[in-house]
Amino acid sequence: MTSARSWAVLMLSSWGLRPGSRRRVPGLRREELAQLAGISVEYYQRLEQGRAGHPSDEVLNAIADTLRLDVVEREHLRALARPSRRGARAAESVRPELRRMLDLIDSVLALVITDRFDVLAANSLASRLFGEAQNLARTLFLDPAARDLYVEWEEVAAATAAQLRLVAGRHPDDADLAELVADLSGQSAEFRRMWDTGDVELRAFGTKSFRHPDAGVLTLHYENFELPGDTRQRLVTFTPAKGSTTEAALRLLLSGAAAAR
Repeated sequence: MTSARSWAVLMLSSWGLRPGSRRRVPGLRREELAQLAGISVEYYQRLEQGRAGHPSDEVLNAIADTLRLDVVEREHLRALARPSRRGARAAESVRPELRRMLDLIDSVLALVITDRFDVLAANSLASRLFGEAQNLARTLFLDPAARDLYVEWEEVAAATAAQLRLVAGRHPDDADLAELVADLSGQSAEFRRMWDTGDVELRAFGTKSFRHPDAGVLTLHYENFELPGDTRQRLVTFTPAKGSTTEAALRLLLSGAAAAR
């Protein structure tokens, strides 16, 4: 994940440039970036190849300033330059107390996922919406039904690919993540296209719309809560606006979920 291509794609996305017939790599040429950042071409090439040891904050800040990176992109740059070798695997189980809490939340869709989008636990309402999905990214890109479920499929898909690239920078030794990216790249042209943009993104909250076969279109506000004790797990909740048609529709789903128990 710390290859020269990763750095080059990061340059491409930050400058809004595209590969051209006159350029061997996308974005700025090495000598152009090095000159703008005030470092030698030779040193920058060692950075690309992971041979520069532990680059200083000053060097990384100069490169980030040159590339006009935002906060998330700067973090991604540091992860590429200083790859972590700890905690490569995300936990594959959820604490029993968290699972019990999900069961007790009866008016909010709630689930616990990893930063790879593995679903570790979900309450009954979330299961009614997402089904038995084991990994939300796989379902999003590989299950044709996902295009009906997610009203803004293209936007959600692009954000998912960008978040996976951010995690790949943080955890370059995560074999399960590498396998996920390889599978998605091999089976989804849309994922390959979005992954190759080099975009990185971190979404903590926002709004998504879903199309449920029984309840119709549901517009829900989501919040991501990083869990103490395991930064690679997060609790995700989806709530409707008070007094909205979505809130009424969720009551119907809740009654259906209760009847199915």
